[in-house]
Amino acid sequence: MKKILKIFFGPYKKKYKKKRPTISLGLDKKEYQNKKNEFLVIANKKTVFFNEFYKFEYNKISIRNQKTRWGSCSSRKSLNFNYRIFLLSEDLMDYIIVHEICHLQEMNHSKSFWDLVEKKIPDYKKKRLELKKYYFIN
Repeated sequence: MKKILKIFFGPYKKKYKKKRPTISLGLDKKEYQNKKNEFLVIANKKTVFFNEFYKFEYNKISIRNQKTRWGSCSSRKSLNFNYRIFLLSEDLMDYIIVHEICHLQEMNHSKSFWDLVEKKIPDYKKKRLELKKYYFIN
């Protein structure tokens, strides 16, 4: 699998004034189509694993090529993950999956939501900061 990784030293959006390393992630379209089912298997296994703790109900899991989100949870209890999470480190991928699982219970980012996340990912604040280094290409 050919990951496209580019490291830039500088702001990647105008709103950031401080220069900091940022990393872009993406696959070309053909590779994305080839890997999508493999990523779905991984997402299912990890969701089942983490949801053994939470025991929340969900309907389906999808892998998408989202332009601005790592993942999402719909009001119909569907979990959607950006394929790019599978290009991240294992711990960041786990954080995103747990984050979306917790949205099955709390559809917001309230204190009770973050308390749920913290039960499985105690250093979630560090993970959130680390994710800000990445942005999407393609």
